[in-house]
Amino acid sequence: MMRLRRSFASRMARLGAAAALLALLALAVLLFRPLCACGARADQVTSTIQVGGSRIDIVEEGSGLSVSHEELLSWVRMASESVATYYHRYPVPHVLVRVIPSEGRGVRGGRTFGNDQGGLIRIHVGRDTSMAGLQKDWMLTHEMVHLAFPSVAEEHHWIEEGIAVYVEPIARVQAGYMSPEEMWFEVVRDIPQGQPEPGDEGLDHTHTWGRTYWGGALFCLVADVEIHRQTQNKKGLADALRAILDAGGNITEDWDLEKVLATGDRATRVSVLVPLYNKMKDRPYTVDLAAIWKELGIEPNGNSVRFIDSAPLAAARTSITFGGPNASLKPASRPASVVLGRTASPAQH
Repeated sequence: MMRLRRSFASRMARLGAAAALLALLALAVLLFRPLCACGARADQVTSTIQVGGSRIDIVEEGSGLSVSHEELLSWVRMASESVATYYHRYPVPHVLVRVIPSEGRGVRGGRTFGNDQGGLIRIHVGRDTSMAGLQKDWMLTHEMVHLAFPSVAEEHHWIEEGIAVYVEPIARVQAGYMSPEEMWFEVVRDIPQGQPEPGDEGLDHTHTWGRTYWGGALFCLVADVEIHRQTQNKKGLADALRAILDAGGNITEDWDLEKVLATGDRATRVSVLVPLYNKMKDRPYTVDLAAIWKELGIEPNGNSVRFIDSAPLAAARTSITFGGPNASLKPASRPASVVLGRTASPAQH
């Protein structure tokens, strides 16, 4: 659910020398355990999955999971393929996924770290989790989406989480692991949590859970629809995000948000991301979601939604859902993943 940035310079710059020293000591205590524990010995790496030219090493810390090793690998493959489908490649050359058994049922939270080699994901899985639970999981895909975006200053954490929230279900639909009806039902149901409430001071200054996660996702939705509108459905937010990644903007890098957004706007050849950020960064900006759903042709229908193909932006909805203006109503072609088996000498993190 969260990621760890590589640079804390912007935070330290605001502190005096003594306060900075105390902050660094506290940070060292916070990071010591996860960063020391992330190195993998050869006898710890249970399997390696290759997606394109990228390697995903999987480590099970301990035992006692109800799901089999093969089922665990299938779960990692689904998330990896989903992210690679959306971005047209896996975001980093190498990532180590550490699966940590915990009490209870379900996937119970994760953290993503960046380093010079790629990334590390630590994710907790309940011992009573079933394969059906893993097939419904969104958290691992969410964490892997974090790999595809550069670290930005702390006040912009909303865009890191917002992109992961917004892209995750679309990626799973495009890879064939989620239905479009389920995806849009959940988006329509949950994204109002990102709207500003009384006292809101904009995305950069209102760090509540709703504004950080769903406010960021709301920014992405509005941007995606507007890019499709201005390009007559030739481009979308996915094109901007892929361009940022292709320019080297993954989790291993620290970028200014202005650079990120300008890179995305250049890729789509329309000015959407920068102006929208200026509207939402330091003041409340309420989005007319009812109008967006009507234009996209999405109507609530009990525990699902109904698609209205005569709606003005129905083609944009299809493009967002399945990827590209010429997308068919079928899952996109997934990048092939290969299980390489036990790895003798995994890269150290």
